[in-house]
Amino acid sequence: MPNKWTGRGNPYSKQEVRDRLQLTLTQNKAIIAAGAGTGISAKFIEKGGADLIIIYNSGRFRMAGHGSTAGLMAYGDANAEALNIGEFEVLPVVDEIPVICGVHGSDPRRRMWHHLLKVKEMGFSGVNNFPTHCIVDGHFRNVLEETGMGFIKEVEMVRLATKMDLFSIVYVAKPEEARLMAEAGADAIISHVGTTVGGSVGVVEATVTMENAISLTKEIMEAGKKVNPDIFFLAHGGPINTPEDVRIILDETKVHGFVGASSLERMGVEKSLTDLTKRFKELTL
Repeated sequence: MPNKWTGRGNPYSKQEVRDRLQLTLTQNKAIIAAGAGTGISAKFIEKGGADLIIIYNSGRFRMAGHGSTAGLMAYGDANAEALNIGEFEVLPVVDEIPVICGVHGSDPRRRMWHHLLKVKEMGFSGVNNFPTHCIVDGHFRNVLEETGMGFIKEVEMVRLATKMDLFSIVYVAKPEEARLMAEAGADAIISHVGTTVGGSVGVVEATVTMENAISLTKEIMEAGKKVNPDIFFLAHGGPINTPEDVRIILDETKVHGFVGASSLERMGVEKSLTDLTKRFKELTL
């Protein structure tokens, strides 16, 4: 329900967001969450009927023409950027749907409880663990874990958010990570199966096939459900890009929905601007 003072819906309580998502499922519709890096993206994603908007620091890079992986690099303050996008661009223009804040849980400069208080006070209805170290692997992942900047910090952030009545929708890349997030009180778990394929700055080929994405998503769902059968499960990334791809993952895994960042915001802008400009250029004197 909209806030009686502003006419806008945010913030919602944890349960209110859950109730909204459950209503979508009751209507036999897939839950669609979309990343927004600018106010105009958020405004028209809402008009398109998305269930949630998520603010990622990577959205700033996407909408500047760079790859989403820039959001994982040391190119700025991820937590400050997400708050900035939310406060000055997205929250002022979103009328009704819940807005979720990306939180870099392993940031050693933040007293996380204090940061989450700011997130809640600003009007966000929940949190997402981005940038996330779950999609980092190999030697560098080991170094992050050994030096106190590992995935467990993201789990601790979600545990705090749960205590503060913030809805949490989280990325995981392994079944064990799904178990940890479920135990921390996560409301929704996203099976992250790799960087989105396609477009001008996406990866050329998915390192994970659709078959692998289906198998991994099923394993993640099973691990999460063992802890809490009431968790919402969504898919994201890799070969899951178009509505047709999402149709496959919905049918094969019985996942509840899809999270799109590049596949919604960036792809939509790239194609529509290109096509519209070409139509203008077809005009003759």
